[in-house]
Parts: sequence; structure tokens; C-alpha cells
Amino acid sequence: MEPFRLVVVLMLVAIVYNLGAALFSLSRSNRDAVVDGRKMVRSLTWRISLSVALFGLLFLAWHLGWVQPHQVGGR
Repeated sequence: MEPFRLVVVLMLVAIVYNLGAALFSLSRSNRDAVVDGRKMVRSLTWRISLSVALFGLLFLAWHLGWVQPHQVGGR
């Protein structure tokens, strides 16, 4: 697997992991709800940051010619 594709896949895995961690913190019933809320916010912040970074990386790769969009429908 080429390095750029590996980076994209790893970032997607990290995004899904942080989304799952936030869901786990949300669904967990505990007395200390403030700590779980902070964990959830931290996980969601990481997810959003990774998503924005991935978008920026894909845009940069397109601009530098590392990736090329393809036509949909064969036109």
C-alpha cells in the first residue's frame, strides 16, 4: 500500500475510534458525569480535528497532483 493511502486509512481509523470512544462515554452511566462529559468532549474534539486535518491533507494532495479525481458515469 502506498504511503499516502496508508496515512488516509490510519486517519480514518483514528476518526472512527474517537467517535466510538465518545459514544462509549455518552452511554456509560456513572456517578461522575462531569468526568465522562469531559472525556466525550475531548474525543469529539479529536475527531473533528482529525477530520479537518484529513480534509486539508486531501486538498493539498489534490493541489500537488498526488491524487486525481475520476469521472462518475464514464462521461
